[in-house]
Amino acid sequence: MPKANSQSLLMNPTEIQAIKNRFGIIGTSPALNHAINVAVQVAATDLTVLITGESGSGKESFSKIIHSISSRKHGPFIAINCGAIPEGTIDSELFGHEKGAFTGALDSRKGYFETTNGGTIFLDEVGEMPLGTQARLLRVLENGEYIKVGSSKVLKTNVRVVAATNVNLLDAVNNGRFREDLYYRLNTVPIYVPPLRERGEDVLLLFRKFTNDFSERYRTKAVRLDVDARELLMRYEFPGNIRQLKNIAEQITILETDKDLPINGATLNNYLNPVQPSSRKALVPLRQGEDSATSFSERELLYKVLFDMRRDMTELKKLVRNVLENEKYGGDILKDHQELFSSINSPEPVVNAPTIEPTRLLTPPQSRTVDLDRYSDERGEIEDVLHVTAEEESLSLEDKEKEMIIKALRKNNNKRKYAASALGISERTLYRKIKQYDIEE
Repeated sequence: MPKANSQSLLMNPTEIQAIKNRFGIIGTSPALNHAINVAVQVAATDLTVLITGESGSGKESFSKIIHSISSRKHGPFIAINCGAIPEGTIDSELFGHEKGAFTGALDSRKGYFETTNGGTIFLDEVGEMPLGTQARLLRVLENGEYIKVGSSKVLKTNVRVVAATNVNLLDAVNNGRFREDLYYRLNTVPIYVPPLRERGEDVLLLFRKFTNDFSERYRTKAVRLDVDARELLMRYEFPGNIRQLKNIAEQITILETDKDLPINGATLNNYLNPVQPSSRKALVPLRQGEDSATSFSERELLYKVLFDMRRDMTELKKLVRNVLENEKYGGDILKDHQELFSSINSPEPVVNAPTIEPTRLLTPPQSRTVDLDRYSDERGEIEDVLHVTAEEESLSLEDKEKEMIIKALRKNNNKRKYAASALGISERTLYRKIKQYDIEE
């Protein structure tokens, strides 16, 4: 949206600071002040707003500003994470359903667009919304109409929609993952929330605020930074933005017990770039430019696929054998092809993954020497997995899967989108796995 031409539309510094104090926003950067100014101006209207910005940059705070100073402030406000709702139930969550609309629908249910009538709905991660749901949302935005799942009755609602995303929706449109008409309908008034690295000295203000809060909570002295540490903090990229900075502030407050001296740059660097050693060893030498964590994940996923294929094949053999045993001529077939079914009841030896010494992982790619004979043996052992499989219980595949998910989340600062990409699965699948294994983020 173009900047306001009239000075009368612009808030003065005192008004902007009052908004910051009310909603707990820390910072003085021009980009942040501009975003607040746009949010306040658009709040008086009923226009749809699209808030863009990286994960952890504080987009939800702007949705609350828009609702709280609008004419709908006495109406309901609800924030919905579209990426956290399974695809099969999101229509029911948003628009409701009738009794018997699907298996398990024992009663009719009101959706969020019905319960928040007269208020504001904040749709976070709207880029993760399924295409079918996008079509329903477009109808609501255009004429305020929607239909419950399993119903044919058209209902009306008067809800203001504020959406947010941390992905480039135009790229999603070009890739066929987001409707173009919905994008332009949502993007009536865009608000860009700057990432932490673009906010200059706001980083220091936020760090001081967080450390003071944590020192009060844990009843310890507040953390101080020396000049080198402050410069390092301002140069850091902060891929996790404010959420990451808050975590770092809490860690330092708890773990640094000697607070008589200010934290120096070397100490702070340990928290900005933590070393996370892995107890697992490589299965094969790393290729030049290959990331070890990615290699571990790819190989372990490959092992899981191979083990599952072998187990499925064994179950299929058992099924075929049972069918043949009950057929008139099945006995003759089993007798003629005993080799196909001989391995069903035989114990399967455990295969331990081949390893290489940790020193081989630390050797720079340019100077690394490879033992071709040993490498060949290791490849042979890996290929033998196709024919020799360990017992499912002994390998604890679920434990390995949980371990991989935790590692991917830590490596990507608990950003599900990038963790899911590293694991080669969808973000929705990752969310279900997190719930399944009760993983704390």
